[in-house]
Amino acid sequence: MEKLLNISQVSISLNLINKKTKKPSNHILRYWEKEFKTIRPTLLQNRRYYSSREIEKIKLIKYLLKDKGL
Repeated sequence: MEKLLNISQVSISLNLINKKTKKPSNHILRYWEKEFKTIRPTLLQNRRYYSSREIEKIKLIKYLLKDKGL
């Protein structure tokens, strides 16, 4: 079975962290879910969990938005 990561773990691994509070910026991932319909986390007990396939999609979106400015 594939390991699933929760939303905070994904935010930390992608360096989506609030600079002032040093906490993960989970709201960015939730917003991207609304804007990009290809991101579909698994919901278990009302918590978001991401597979490695979903994380790869999010990495691509982050690269295009944050690094390339598209």
